[in-house]
Amino acid sequence: MAVYTHLGAEDLAALIAHYDVGELVSAKGIAEGVSNSNWLIETTGSPAGGNDRGTRYILTMYERRIELADLPFFLGLLDHLSARHCPVPRTIHDRDGAAFRLLDGKAVALIEFLPGVSVDRPTPQQAHAVGGALAQMHAAGADYEARRANDLRPADWQQLFDQCGEQGLAGIDPALPGFVREAMPRLLADWPEDLPHSIIHADLFPDNVLMRRSDVTGLIDFYFACHDITAYDLAVTHAAWCFADDGATFLPEISDGLLAGYVQQRALSGAERAALPLLAQGAAMRFVATRAYDWIDTPGDALVTRKDPVDFVRRCQFYAAHGAEVFGA
Repeated sequence: MAVYTHLGAEDLAALIAHYDVGELVSAKGIAEGVSNSNWLIETTGSPAGGNDRGTRYILTMYERRIELADLPFFLGLLDHLSARHCPVPRTIHDRDGAAFRLLDGKAVALIEFLPGVSVDRPTPQQAHAVGGALAQMHAAGADYEARRANDLRPADWQQLFDQCGEQGLAGIDPALPGFVREAMPRLLADWPEDLPHSIIHADLFPDNVLMRRSDVTGLIDFYFACHDITAYDLAVTHAAWCFADDGATFLPEISDGLLAGYVQQRALSGAERAALPLLAQGAAMRFVATRAYDWIDTPGDALVTRKDPVDFVRRCQFYAAHGAEVFGA
């Protein structure tokens, strides 16, 4: 999440008037993340008194990497998973039944606000719950008929690196170009395509999970969701949760909890488990690529904190050395 577009109070109030949620009380920009503009919205509640969603919402304006044609997939998925009792926010439809609206040529959507907090230092019990919630989501999405291809697969990572250029990568870290030249050919050549596929979140970092103590109350920010390798989603989540932020320290208790929670809900096949070390290297490389691109491309005046791609270089190197041991492959 982030804020790229600044909307005045009158603009926000006029937008909220299209929804049966009452009048705008307050709006606060949210600075985390790098892809969209987001506000925490508070309203007076439904004028009819029949709104069971509360009076707090997340308003999102779609700025980067998201195509307008993909929004029905993303927003429909939220409603689909919520209806199947996954801890996922519903889309708030406007008075005409639309899941999103256009404002100055940009799409905006109002999303249910879920209680809970994102944890910085998860416990093994919290990691166990996250693994279970991820597996639950994979199962609940099995009958979601809409499809969206993953537009951040290995060939796309290479394209992002090419757009950064060796000089751009070296400007982030002098060792980064050499790392990419060494690791990417192997990932491109060995990427496993014959594993089970499903709807995946593809970005389940701790700030995209809301918790109360050891319970998951919300999986949020599905705007990289797509249909791809199921075990890759577990690898992405593992890379996001099982290291210190800088990637230099592996957290084995968190890893054990996350994996145990997942397999308690969905068993991994032998082929999936064998592929996880490579999938995890790819998961780390995906974030090296997007973080490097965003580091170079993010406007200097955006209300957003750039994230260091080298944090995921360290994860990728760890998985290359120790992935078989970590995943029991």
